[in-house]
Amino acid sequence: MKNVQATKKPNLLYLQIAEKVLEIIQSRRLQPHDPVPSEGELAKLFGVSRMTSKLALEQLAEKGLVYRLPRRGTFLSGKQDGVPESGLLSAEKKALPIEKKKSNQIALIVPHLSDYTSRIIAAAENEARKHDCDLILKISRNKEDEDRCLQRLVDGGISGIVLFPQGRKTCSDQVLRLKLMQFPIVIIDRIFHEVQIDCVYHDHYLGSYQMTKYLIEKGHREIGYTSNSLDNITSREERYQGYIQALLDHAIPVKNQSIHFKSVPCNPSHINEGDPEQERFIHENPQMTAVMCGDDHVAISTLYTALRMGILVPDKLSIVGFSDIQLSALTPIPLTTVRQDTEQLAQSAFNLLMKRVKHSLEKQITIKIQTTIVERKSVL
Repeated sequence: MKNVQATKKPNLLYLQIAEKVLEIIQSRRLQPHDPVPSEGELAKLFGVSRMTSKLALEQLAEKGLVYRLPRRGTFLSGKQDGVPESGLLSAEKKALPIEKKKSNQIALIVPHLSDYTSRIIAAAENEARKHDCDLILKISRNKEDEDRCLQRLVDGGISGIVLFPQGRKTCSDQVLRLKLMQFPIVIIDRIFHEVQIDCVYHDHYLGSYQMTKYLIEKGHREIGYTSNSLDNITSREERYQGYIQALLDHAIPVKNQSIHFKSVPCNPSHINEGDPEQERFIHENPQMTAVMCGDDHVAISTLYTALRMGILVPDKLSIVGFSDIQLSALTPIPLTTVRQDTEQLAQSAFNLLMKRVKHSLEKQITIKIQTTIVERKSVL
């Protein structure tokens, strides 16, 4: 009896993995002759041995649902008359949706609604129309909600996803699972260095470097830096690094007292009221003639704070930002800032995503979108 029980357990396990493969086929709306996950991918995805994964794929091959080619992989069968009866649990019910018309819906997930993300949404809608796709928009509330959004979209049969992630130190487990499933997903405005995944983002480092260099060429040597907390957000980290490197390359000392990271995030609803933190930062750095800000909201808050302190901008203090939100041109002293091209961001992301939807097996791609400096009246 022990031997019989021992043989049943692995049988049940590989049948369960076979069911999971059918779910992947359904969720991705794979078409005949499309590749399905390999033995190695299934083993990593579900935490089983390669032998168990192999048995699962062989089970599906025996039922005529997939076919296997040596050294090339496993592919969905060209069989068009549904799924034959088998010992798999409800296999016929799970596999029938494969024959449905392929979805033309693309999802965009953003972490918040702001001037910047609104421009991305508008550009994404335009790109979706160019590709004859419907755009589904999700605004994630937090990291957990982002994972739930991803799972529900995949379960609902979405063709592909463009994801602007929540601030994370590392790539989420849910995104990793989608990558292992070879599900079409493109990350925007963030980069995860620990995983190879398609991403399109602005060159924050170079944009910040060029803006700092711009201030240096204007004659400034006492250039401060202020930003919201980095919080493991790569865009903020790269902007800070660009500032530091520009100073070093021009033999300008980096002074810790001239660098300030806010303990309380800048509140866009109150940026015209002055900020005690920014007031203290400016007061403690009387030698500072220019300040590079990590984003436009911080820059606008710093601008209003300086004006409330009776400091003339740009005569006594030049202030620059990053992003070129709409409000930056409407402040009492129009803000010089770094412009991020959201149309090019969306276009590049959608072009890349559509390649993956068509099952391109090309190696992962990283696309950097260049920024430009917009000169207004806040720099002398």
